[in-house]
Amino acid sequence: MLVPGAFITAASAPLLGRGGGRAITGYLVAWVGLIVFAVGAMLMFGVMSEGWPAMIIMPTLAIAGTYAWRPQHPIARVFHRTIATLALCGTSLGVLFLLMNADLVDFGDAHWWGGYMMAAGVAVAANGLVLLRHRIQYRLQAVTLAVFPALIVFLLGLRILRGDWPTEF
Repeated sequence: MLVPGAFITAASAPLLGRGGGRAITGYLVAWVGLIVFAVGAMLMFGVMSEGWPAMIIMPTLAIAGTYAWRPQHPIARVFHRTIATLALCGTSLGVLFLLMNADLVDFGDAHWWGGYMMAAGVAVAANGLVLLRHRIQYRLQAVTLAVFPALIVFLLGLRILRGDWPTEF
């Protein structure tokens, strides 16, 4: 898996250098190659049981790395930034799992998962509220579609974090 991963990653170099739509394809191919290479390296060294959070970190980091890309239309831009911000939340979750595997972080019986739900809700709502500054015809509907589901996720996360969510049915 190491050699194909290296070849896939190397195949992305000409695409990255050309710019435009080919650079996006090159970025995608490079990350696929890096993920294949990382899986091969972890299997080769026998550390998959300790390093599995890297399989969360790498794909989400690839998506979070596209945050600076700026689609032309405001709704497309906000949607893309929302996905990239959620990917950053996923990256931090992978890092937390890595720290938990290394016994550097222990939450005990705390319902810490609710905090990640709340962070995701804030990320979606904040990116949705950015649409208020754009003069587009349907901005109220777009903001509503972003903010209200984010509010529900935030409130559910708060319930889970406080321990109010039933764990046994």
